[in-house]
Amino acid sequence: MTTLLKPSTLIPKGLRIQQINNYTLFKFTDELGDRMQALLDKKKADCLTSDETLELEAIGELDEIFSYINAVIVARANGHS
Repeated sequence: MTTLLKPSTLIPKGLRIQQINNYTLFKFTDELGDRMQALLDKKKADCLTSDETLELEAIGELDEIFSYINAVIVARANGHS
């Protein structure tokens, strides 16, 4: 049975906070970034299992969340609301 992987379960080991220029941004750890790339490569080769598909979807959702938060941080720091 395949179970849904919640993106929040990836945060403890998959999140790092990085200072880039004057911004403190959310980034994937190298481990999670490498895992995402490995899953994307398997997807391209059409070799993903159903569990790996769910894992990739969860990582992708977390990536979207981080990208949005980081964009808000940068916009607010530059005076945009």
